This record gives sequence, C-alpha cells and structure tokens, in this order.
Amino acid sequence: MRVPLSWLREYVDLPATETGRDVQAKLISAGLEVETVEQLGDGLKGPLVVGQVLTIEELEGFKKPIRFCTVDVGTANGTGEPQEIVCGARNFAVGDKVVVVLPGAELPGGFAISARKTYGKTSHGMICSSDELGMGDDGTKGIIVLPPETEVGKDAIELLELVDEVLDIAVTANRGDCLSIRGVARETAIAYGLPLRDPALLDVPGPNAYGYPVQVSDPFGCDRFTARTVSGLSPEARSPIWLKRRLQKVGMRPISLAVDITNYVMMELGQPLHAYDRGLVQGTIGVRRAGEGEEIVTLDGAKRKLHAEDLVITDDRGPIGLAGVMGGANTEIADHEEGEGTTDVVIEAAHFDAVSIARTARRHKLSSEASRRFERGVDPAAAAAAAQRTVDLLVLLAGGTADAGVTEIAAPSAPHTIAVPADHPDKVAGVEYGRETVVRRLQQVGCDVYGQDELIVTVPSWRPDLTEVNDLAEEVIRLEGYENLPSTLPKPPSGRGLTHRQRLHRRVGRALAGAGYVEAPNYPFLGEQVFDQFLLEADDPARRVVKLTNPLNDEEPALRTTLLPGLLGALRRNDGRGSHDLALFETGLVFLPRAEQKAAAALPVDRRPTDEEIADLNSALPEQPRHVAAVLAGAREQAGWWGKGRPADWADAIEAARAVAREAGVELIVRGGQYGPWHPGRCAELVVVADGAEKVVGHAGELHPRVVKAFGLPARTSAMELDLDALEAVGDDTPQAPAISTFPVATQDVALVVDKFVPHADVEAALREGAGSLLEGIRLFDVYENAEQLGDGKKSLAYALRFRAGDRTLTVDEASAARDAAVALAGERTGAVLRG
Repeated sequence: MRVPLSWLREYVDLPATETGRDVQAKLISAGLEVETVEQLGDGLKGPLVVGQVLTIEELEGFKKPIRFCTVDVGTANGTGEPQEIVCGARNFAVGDKVVVVLPGAELPGGFAISARKTYGKTSHGMICSSDELGMGDDGTKGIIVLPPETEVGKDAIELLELVDEVLDIAVTANRGDCLSIRGVARETAIAYGLPLRDPALLDVPGPNAYGYPVQVSDPFGCDRFTARTVSGLSPEARSPIWLKRRLQKVGMRPISLAVDITNYVMMELGQPLHAYDRGLVQGTIGVRRAGEGEEIVTLDGAKRKLHAEDLVITDDRGPIGLAGVMGGANTEIADHEEGEGTTDVVIEAAHFDAVSIARTARRHKLSSEASRRFERGVDPAAAAAAAQRTVDLLVLLAGGTADAGVTEIAAPSAPHTIAVPADHPDKVAGVEYGRETVVRRLQQVGCDVYGQDELIVTVPSWRPDLTEVNDLAEEVIRLEGYENLPSTLPKPPSGRGLTHRQRLHRRVGRALAGAGYVEAPNYPFLGEQVFDQFLLEADDPARRVVKLTNPLNDEEPALRTTLLPGLLGALRRNDGRGSHDLALFETGLVFLPRAEQKAAAALPVDRRPTDEEIADLNSALPEQPRHVAAVLAGAREQAGWWGKGRPADWADAIEAARAVAREAGVELIVRGGQYGPWHPGRCAELVVVADGAEKVVGHAGELHPRVVKAFGLPARTSAMELDLDALEAVGDDTPQAPAISTFPVATQDVALVVDKFVPHADVEAALREGAGSLLEGIRLFDVYENAEQLGDGKKSLAYALRFRAGDRTLTVDEASAARDAAVALAGERTGAVLRG
C-alpha cells in the first residue's frame, strides 16, 4: 500500500517538521512494515511552468517525425517572448496547455536542461511527459496536456504536486484495514497521540423505497449491498489534476472520471466500489452464485467460464460482474471519446465473504485491487459512507444530480464481543501494563470496553482480525512498543543440546563444504516423468511416490524419493548462467510410502494428544529417511601456473561418498554396480555391513549419457547419493585417538594379475583377510592393462601392504610370510596370480 504523506496529513495534523522517515519509524514501532519512503521530485529544480502551444512546424527530412514549436510561457522566461522548443511527441496540438521545463532547470535523475541545437533548430527547453517528471503512468504515453483553464506561466511543480513523500507499506494478510489511507491514518494518529479526522464520518441518508432495485440471493456471500444512482453526468468532464496525481502516487493509472472517483474512494476508505452505466443495466441487480458453465466477459476483455462457487452480480440478462473481483464489459462506463459517453451511473458498494472472493480470484487467476481488500477484510460499516463519498464527488466534479433513492440491504448481524481478563496482556508480555493502559490502547484501536477485572470488549467493524483474547493482547503490546519488552534468555537444563542425528548432519555438511561442495537445498517435489528420464525399471521401488492432494505445481505433484532431480536441476541452471565448474550437495528427507496406506486421524485441540494418538498419526505418515547427495561437472581442479588442472569424474563422486561415511564412522565397501541414472561401466555400488549382512546404501559414479541429455547437463556429469540414516544406524562415530607405535612399519608391494571382470573390492577383501592381524593398511596404487604383456581380458592390480606389530619389530620373513598368505588367499578366491 502506497501512502502519500500529503494525503495522510489531511486526516492527521502531523507536525510540519515530520518527514516521511519520521512517520516510517513511528509506524514500524507500531507493527506496520514500512519498506521504503520514496522521495518524489527528488532533484527536481525549476523553472517548470505551464505553457500554451502557439505554433507547430513539421520538420522534414528526419527518420522520425520532429516538430518545431513556439510556446507561450508568460513571463517565466524573463522576456515574455514565445519559447522555441523542438519536440518529437505528437499527442498535442496548437492551443493545448502543456508543461514546459526551461533552461537552467534540472529534472529527476540529474538531467540538466539548457538551450541546445538539434535537428537544425535551437531548442530552448523541453515540453515534458509524465515519465520525464517521474509522475508515473497517466495513460497518455506522451506529452502532458493540461485542462484548458490552466493559467499560463503557473508553477507546474506546485500545480502537479511533484514534490512529495510516499510510504510503501507491506500490509500483512490480517490487516486489511491498512489497505486504505483511512486505516494508515488511524495507525498514525495512534502512534503520535493525535486525533483522527475520519473520512468515513459522513451524513448518509437512510434507505428508502425509491432506490435502484437489488436482490441478494446469497446473504452469506454478500451480507451488505448499497446502491446509489447519479444522473446527468457531463460526458466531457475530466478528472482534475489533484485526483489524477493522488491515484498516480498510490500506483494507479487514471482512466476516466467515474472510474477514477471509485478508485479514489477505495484507496481513501478501503471499500471497493463499482460504477455501472445505468443505461446498460437491464432490470434488477442481483447477487447470487454462478450457474455451472455460465460465461462473462470481464473488463480486461477476457471471456471467463464461471464455477458454481463464484459469486456474481447479475441483471435480467445474466452475470454483469465477478463480485468483489472485476466488473463485466457489458455495463462498462463509456468514455465520450469512444461514443456518446455515460451520463447516468449506478454505484455499488457491497461487502462480500472473504473466502469466496479469494477462491474466485485464484480460480480465475485474476487478482485486482478490490479482491486484495476483500480477501483481507473490508469494513462492512463503511459501504454506505463510501457510496455517499462517491456520489458527492460525482456531483461536484461531473455536474451530476444525486437521485433521492437509496438502496441498502444488510443481513442481520451483531457486533463481535470478547471477554478478556484485564491482566491478560500483562501475562502474555511479561510486563505489568495495568488496566488503564489496556483499556486506553483498546479504545484507541476503536474498541468499546466495559468492566473492571473482566473486560467486555466490542471489536470495531474495521478489525475483523480481532477474534480472541490473544489478538487483543497483541494490540496492547504492539502499541506499547515491542522494543519495550524485556528480553530474558531461557536457561536450558544441563546435558541437552543437538541430537546425535543433528550433529552427524552438521558434520557431513561441513565435510562436503570443506571438500569444495556448495549446499543447494531444493523443493521436495517432483514429476513422475523424471523416473523415465532416470532409466529406472518399471518395478523400481523409487517409482512408488506419495502424491499431494493440493500441489503447488501441477507438473510436480509428488514428493521426492531421491534428491538427484532437484540437484541436477540446480546444476543445469547454474551451468546455463555461466558457472561451468560446479560441485553441489544437499542433505534432505525423501518420502517413501508405507506398504499399508491409511488416513491420519484428526488430533484433538482441547487437550494434549495421548502417546497412542501421536503414534497412530506417525504410523499414517510416509517413511522419511534423510539422504545426502552430490553432483559434479566441469573442472575439479583449476588449471594455472601450477599445472593443467583436472576435470571432475566418477572417482570424485565416490570420494564424496567416502567422506560422508568417514563422518558417520562407517567402513564403506565400494564395488562395481549398475543402477538407473548411472553409466553401467562407471557406477559404484556403496555397501555397508549391518548385523553381519551387506546392505546397499547408495550409488556413485558418472551419469548415463542418456540421462545427461534428458536433463540438459554438461558432459560427463557425476553424482552420488547415500542413505544417511542407514549410515548412522551402523556407524560408530565415537572419536578415536590415533595409535602411535614405537615399532617401524614393514611395506610389501604386490602386483596381481586377474581377469578384467574381477572387482578390485573382492581382491582387496581377500588380501586383507589372508594377511591376518599384522596388516595395518592396504592401498591400491596402480591399475595396468596391456594385452601384449598380460594377455587378453587381463588386468594388473598393484597394492601397497603395510605390516606392523604392536610389541616388536617385524622381521623380513614375518612380513613376507603375511604377504604370501594374502596372495595365496587372493589367488584361491579370485584367481589372482603374481605378475612376473
């Protein structure tokens, strides 16, 4: 909500020295989020005056139309002679009053004006458009043409109210009253302790039998409807400058006088209104639910098929407007330039159900200034005053006559009252305000308060968000100042802190970040077509998903069973934006449906649920293990003076998995595998031993070329994903102090020739078991393939074996015997032979 300070001052007598920044600080202290204070006309310096176009000469021979004009600016130029100006705009004619900026002036943005030669003529100033003056959109997209009665030579800065301050307020969903100058003025008056001149306090005639006929068929959807009629409007009447400027300052575009007045009153009082051309309305105006399949053409020119829940305004023909959202084109106010113009109008000021309007606006993807206000709560008692204010302005500015008839239909209702202990705000805030302060603050908001220890509070009609005792406590606390609340840090009991699971997740994140990965959290949604792109089998468990009843995006209606789609999407976006060397990771939940699906029972709200009720609720939820995943592309090591660098490959993905396993205290078994999106020859199966049995907890390696193409990824993209909860279950991450031996290590190297299809992991396992307890470590340091030397289908694996005893120095014979035993067992199990 944009609030011009000049408009605000009409209802609150702020000190003359108060600036927009001062008002911003006061409103923020009262709980309103004032995002910015815009300084209109900042840097604008005159002379900027009203001029009258005397002559126009069309200049020929240029690529675009150019006009050489003489303009009468009175004595503003010091000579009284006509001002010669070159201009390219064409929306003005001889005799028009325009805005002229003279040499020596400066426009917003530091644009200095001086006499200059252009198109073979000397231009002494400029004829200005609204954009050049920072006025906003006036609908002309050209030169400002002023009313004929405007005085030549008059200061245009003052005339157009170009210097002002505008507060931009982010209004929360519960404060619909602040979507109006009236509501913000009330908050300002309370903040400064000043009286409010309420613009809604008008003398309004009572309803009578002569008003325009209205029938409300759905009193729940429309509990109040006021209709007024004004006749004899002048079709030539135009919105005055002050009205246009106020609409521009609040961010609206002037359209025509009748429409501008309804928009002005909406911004002033917060009550949306609509004006119908009386000559186009046929019969009684009605309010009802739409018939399924009915259609309407709204003011934006779109034909809309209506839903049975839509609330519509009708006449004898059918729908003429979407209630609370947008009017229909068939009763639109006509401009005199498009025809004869509208002379008689019917003014609608109604109050509609907030939920109904919100659903209609979303269903038709049609958010309007009116629907924004109805969704957040409009003062139902302001409808009659808003209609009266609109009638008064139409009579004043368009020369119309207010008809005597007044229609007002209101459903029976009683004011909302709340019983609240006088000390309840004290208990909520932990501050002793006292009864007098509580009563005074609630009365400032507009409440009627009675009682002593137990207060009976009647909520004002403009605050539908005040529904229970804590809402009233919040009003007292915010007006007394959140900054005045004492801060007391809680004292946690000793021995508590992060859980083991939380500590592991943080260690994993730090380890991957230390390895050069960047965390990239993603939304937990996916479309099921991703499983086809991942080349998963039809019966793969990952294809079983939990679907959302009300998804944010129809293309992603399911919860993820893998982290990779989101990470690969992030990698693709970053690569497309020029970041080609990427290493991303994410830890997050995946969602696996249970074998037996059941609906969750609604928990009670009047007491704490029992342990059995909570357990029953949890049993209806999907399993949600936490996974960790990483993706890589581009260079893993950058090239420079130190060397050529190195591209990321499958080995880096496996090393990322090993880094995660080390943090969990797990010995990770890495062996060749084949699964879904990974390249069948460059995929590692990641295994742990749990309860004596092996369990696959993830995969790592280079992605399949078809997956890379389907996702639009860089070539040779690699990835890994692990079940972090499974690692936690089998791991022992108790810190272990390193064992430092006083005895030397004995190193033995062996090179074994095996068939190409034999996994390195099987050879290593056999060597480790055969070497016995003296083996301290084993490392594969070379893989060699050469058919001429080794034979077809063979490869050489070279290992470094480290032997050490804890109580003595090993002899060469002992180390050699352990090595030979290891080689013998490897030969027995894998067919390995020593390379000769």
